[in-house]
Amino acid sequence: MSTPTTRTLAGRRAIVTGGAGGIGRATALLLAEHGAAVAIVDRDGPGGRAVADEIEAAGGRAIAVSADVTSADDCRRAVEAAVTAFGGLDILFNNAGIIRRADVVDTTEDEWDRVIAVNVKSVYLMSRVVVPVMAAGGGGAIVNTGSGWGLKGGPRAVAYCASKGAVVNMTRAMAIDHGPQNIRVNCVCPGDTDTPMLREEARQLGEPVERFLADAADRPLNRLGRPLDIANAVLYLVSDAASWVTGAVLVVDGGGLA
Repeated sequence: MSTPTTRTLAGRRAIVTGGAGGIGRATALLLAEHGAAVAIVDRDGPGGRAVADEIEAAGGRAIAVSADVTSADDCRRAVEAAVTAFGGLDILFNNAGIIRRADVVDTTEDEWDRVIAVNVKSVYLMSRVVVPVMAAGGGGAIVNTGSGWGLKGGPRAVAYCASKGAVVNMTRAMAIDHGPQNIRVNCVCPGDTDTPMLREEARQLGEPVERFLADAADRPLNRLGRPLDIANAVLYLVSDAASWVTGAVLVVDGGGLA
């Protein structure tokens, strides 16, 4: 755990969706390291519990909630569990996401609906429950996970690109609506990051994983992103260092979009 001088989130209460692995796990651990109590929300109950156990073993506070963030009832239950455990909420990281690598012809209707539900509807459902809690507590910070492909197109990923473009502009709309309640809403847009989802892309495209990862690292900084790279950006956006930052889209991609 951090020393007291680095506990920039001491006393804050956070929810991280998709927190059982990848970027979500790294962010949950980092927020806890900086003093936040963290609720890990994920369909993978055992995976979420393992992250919570890791936080608690290091002296932090955490709970795990097994939930489907495309379900309004599950989102409400997850938020209620966090509020009951921690007494309120100051931070929401809407990070749950999936990808389907296919063009518009080869994407089935069910695949389209699932990508939009996980990547976009979940942001709406979680925020709808969390915003009143934050407002009652004097404010808070929400970060939504977008993508570089929310800012430009990408091949054979039409549903994913549509969903992440929606998240980017949804973030701006939420920042306008909820700024008067002292709720800051920002978006982090990762480039290719070394997570299980990136390997899943290789599988969907039928490409050898190592070659796919090597191609993904072809960017000015000449490497893939690490989950901690994205977690550090989220830490900034939810911290007081970003107290006048809202409606922003922070690209963290090793120069890929450049």
